[in-house]
Order: sequence, then C-alpha cells, then structure tokens
Amino acid sequence: MEKSIATLDKGTTCSSWNYSGQRLATGAVDGSLSIFDPCDPGSSSFTCTSKIKVHDGGGIVKVVWVPPEHGDAVACICADGSFALWEELVEGSQSLKWKLCKIFQHKATKALDVQFGFSQTSLKMVTFDIFWGVIYNFLQVVAYSDGHVKVYELLDPLDLKNWQLQAELQNVIDSVSTLGKANCFSASISLNPQRGENQELSFVLGFNSDTPQLNSLKVWEFDQAHQRWLPVAELASPADKSDQVYAAAWATNIGRPYEVIAVATHKGISIWHLGLNPDMDGRLHVEKVALLSGFEGEVWQMEWDMGGMTLAATGTDGMVRLWQSNLNGEWHEQAAFDSS
Repeated sequence: MEKSIATLDKGTTCSSWNYSGQRLATGAVDGSLSIFDPCDPGSSSFTCTSKIKVHDGGGIVKVVWVPPEHGDAVACICADGSFALWEELVEGSQSLKWKLCKIFQHKATKALDVQFGFSQTSLKMVTFDIFWGVIYNFLQVVAYSDGHVKVYELLDPLDLKNWQLQAELQNVIDSVSTLGKANCFSASISLNPQRGENQELSFVLGFNSDTPQLNSLKVWEFDQAHQRWLPVAELASPADKSDQVYAAAWATNIGRPYEVIAVATHKGISIWHLGLNPDMDGRLHVEKVALLSGFEGEVWQMEWDMGGMTLAATGTDGMVRLWQSNLNGEWHEQAAFDSS
C-alpha cells in the first residue's frame, strides 16, 4: 500500500535524500530550498522545518547534500547555471539557520551537475598522533555546459568556503581532445559509493549535448602514481556512443566481483557490469547485461537502494518504477507508482 511521507510544495523540481541524517532537501521553480525533517524521533512522516530563498533569478534544478563528515550543507544549481553551497549553522545563542557558504562563479558557462566524494592521498604521518595513516581529501566534481569537468579539493575540512581547483578535463577517451565548442544541455555524474582503504575515487560521467564524443558514459579514476584522472572504461556499444545520456547511477557493491552501473538514454535504461581488475592497458572490462524499457519519454533521475539491489527511476511519464534482478540475472519491474 502506498503511503505519503511528506507533502512537497507545488513547483518542486528536484530533491536529495540525506541517508545519514534522515533529511530531505528539495528545490523549487521560485528559487526556494526546503528542508524536511521527521515529525518525531523515529517517525516515518516528514515536515518542512526550513525554507530559504536561495536564488531570485530562476528556479533550482539540482540539490545535493554534502557528505555528513562536513556538517549539514546542500549544493544548489539553479536554472541560470549558478552554483552555490548553503550551510546550516548555529550563531551564538540563536537556533540553527541556513546561511550562504560559497558561490562558485563561472560567467562564461553554466554548472549542470555536482557530486561529492573522497580521494585518498599517499600514506602520511599524522604528527599529533604519531602514526602513519591514510589521509582522505574531500573533492567535488562539477560538470559544465561547455563540456568541461572540474574537480575541486577542499583545503580545510572545517571550512566549506576554501576550495582549490585540482583538475579540469573533458569527457573523452582520447588523451588530446580536438573538440570544438560544445553545447551541453544536461550532465549526469555518479560517484563510486565505495571508499575502501586501497580504493581511489572513481566516477562515471555522461552528457546530453550536441557533441557526440562527450555523451557516452565514461568511467574516470584517479591515478595516484601520476596524480591525474584517467578514463578507464566506456559504457556504450559502438552503435550507442553518440546517444545523449539523461541519467546515471552507480550501485553500492556488497561483495560482487564487478560493479553495477545504470545508464539512461532515449533507448531506455542499460544495466552494465564493470570489472574490477584493469587489463594491460589500464582499461576495465564492461558488459551490458540488460536493457529496461517501457518508459514514455525521458528518464530524469535514478537511485539505487543502500544495498545496490533495487533501482528506482522516474522521468517525464510521471511514474516511479522499481527494478530488481533475480538470481539468474534477469531484470523485472517490481512496482510502479504514480508520482503526480
């Protein structure tokens, strides 16, 4: 039986769920950011506890929670391509309030998507504890309308205002890009949700653009030895490489000998298996194992459950569909809900 847990304002365009804090953030066409919290401890019903006008020049098209290690903060991308961080703070004896933390200025191009992750550095001695350990850098990956991707590193883990550009790249396999000026309408970034002790940050990225080379989903991994980002796989068959990507989602790996990644294009949702061990050229083996169809229009957003077993997808047909695979690897639609 379907049960509503929260009532969203009319004009809500996007949402982001905070698994750690059990909170929901939504953005709307009027430029307002809303935060929903449980009505009572342990409650499955949520109510709006904060509503902030974050932008006057257009609606919010993307909201993303910052990982809880860095407090309660949300990244907002607006329809005009502006991008800012908002943080929940206590000022003196006052109650919690949401404040503008950082605006990322890019006059010539628009931000399309942003995701946060961690990348380990080499072993370093933490002097105040006198031992050697792995140090993790907090990164954000941002895709822009000109087809470029920028990776920013947080210099001070206690200050979300202090970011430094670590790398800039284009979503192409060739080491030297010869692309002309690209016009990208949307982008989808999904980071590998795993953060093992010996595992570097990796992410998948695809564009919906007028430049075919940028569109197909590529897997990027940080090469610690040479301090650079490298494309290690492409999730597209030869006939599909120019297909515009609408959404991507990397599943949590709970012990599989491969990764599972979902890719949405106009042909449906493709389920890919990504090998864990690179070949002699540093590339990872890929295999498309399923194509989920039956959607009317575009798929806007996909999310895996925390176990990486169930995929939820929604789009222009106004339906939320849940997909699972059986023990034979066959994918089936388990449920469909009308989200209107």
